[in-house]
Amino acid sequence: MTKDASRTALSPSPAAERVLAFVNTRAIDGSREELLDGAALTEWLRREELAAPASLVTDADAAAARELRDALVCVLLAHAGEPDADQSRADAEEHLRRSAELYPLAPVITASGVHLAPTSGGVPGALAQLLAAAADVALRGDWMRLKACRNPPCHLGFYDRTRNSSAAYCSPNRCGAQVAMRSYRSRKAKQEAEKPGA
Repeated sequence: MTKDASRTALSPSPAAERVLAFVNTRAIDGSREELLDGAALTEWLRREELAAPASLVTDADAAAARELRDALVCVLLAHAGEPDADQSRADAEEHLRRSAELYPLAPVITASGVHLAPTSGGVPGALAQLLAAAADVALRGDWMRLKACRNPPCHLGFYDRTRNSSAAYCSPNRCGAQVAMRSYRSRKAKQEAEKPGA
């Protein structure tokens, strides 16, 4: 594999970028919650070209979008090796199964290929497009490279560009360093507490 081909293989596809754009709508590091209510969801869907301008979007739609997003974040945390994700991952996977029933997709077959498309419009169709993007990432073999940062205050979604897909933090210099420092302080505190006469 050439150097350029290797670089391309470790770059996110448009579908992966769409999934990451969705999971990163959460309030992270002082950013605003982008799916707060119907108006905010409308703005995000239009910016991402996922819904027609005339689509009616309610606060209940925004709540459903946040639930779908949170389930995806939980799965991406599991991809990053989050040790405490087992039960929440099972709940998230169940939610994603139910979402696939609520926001169905159908294969569209043409001479140039096959892709999944929503069977409805509006917000259900937009959320189905997000599920279609996740399916596309999986079919490309990149699903395990989509991760959420294991640093608890962060959980930013990111694409793991490491060759062995071993990244656990969105930034080793920021979040990775914060986790290492917390771990170091915890060990030091434990050692101090275990000293005789402490």
